[in-house]
Amino acid sequence: MGDNINIGKVLDRECFKYNFTSSTSTATATASDTSAQDGVIKEQDRLLPIANVGRIMKQTLPPNAKISKEAKETMQECVSEFISFVTGEASDKCHKEKRKTVNGDDICWALATLGFDDYAEPLKRYLHKYRELEGERATQNKSNTYENI
Repeated sequence: MGDNINIGKVLDRECFKYNFTSSTSTATATASDTSAQDGVIKEQDRLLPIANVGRIMKQTLPPNAKISKEAKETMQECVSEFISFVTGEASDKCHKEKRKTVNGDDICWALATLGFDDYAEPLKRYLHKYRELEGERATQNKSNTYENI
């Protein structure tokens, strides 16, 4: 992996500046819309559900292993930050290219740019296979539509 090449990018990134509000907030829909415009992001909106994080963690552990609440919450923060970090890099690329939509190729590019080559390559292969299957599914649906006419 790249030796500290991207440290400047990490320090310059502004996607980690959040103002948090408690998930127990009882704000109305209008007030929450306003707070989102003010840059305040509710914790429940910026973090993956902890049950999902725990389920993923559990898959790699022996059946009798336990995971503390603190460990789940720590991992929840980490994966949410990682998603924001990678997506921010991909978004910067799209902005420079005057595009509004971040796609799978942009995410793969961001992973590689940030030094996560070990993840970028398998993800590229997955994306290619996904697109092949989606193309086959679209062709199948099209032929089924014509048969029903």
